[in-house]
Amino acid sequence: MSYRPADVGLAVKRLQHRHHRALNRALAPLGLSLVQWDTLRHLHRNSDASLHDLAVLTFQTDQSFGSLATRMADRGLIERIPGPGRAVRHRLTEEGARLRAEGQAIADEVLESSFHHLSAAELDRLGDLLTKALGPEAADA
Repeated sequence: MSYRPADVGLAVKRLQHRHHRALNRALAPLGLSLVQWDTLRHLHRNSDASLHDLAVLTFQTDQSFGSLATRMADRGLIERIPGPGRAVRHRLTEEGARLRAEGQAIADEVLESSFHHLSAAELDRLGDLLTKALGPEAADA
């Protein structure tokens, strides 16, 4: 079969949408949305990240991420630490780290289930092709 870029783009979007719905459902028993868990995941990887850095990593505006960060800090999942100048840094709390780890196990199950019909070689090829399509931006993810 010959695919047009629009067809591939739509397939990527449909798969992403399926993953978002499934992850939101699966994370709900932890009291987390996908966006909240993604924030915990990025803070685990980027301790002391700024609000702007986290907004970029989670595909949000600074303003919407600021609201999310406030709610997560109020829940005791992250803490805000004064940084240099007016900068505010963010860190996981013990509870945030626990929920991140539990959420990671859930996310791994959801994604493994989604790709179970691909062989290891096919999954590697898909990853290579998507990384190639992303170009230099892939290194920022």
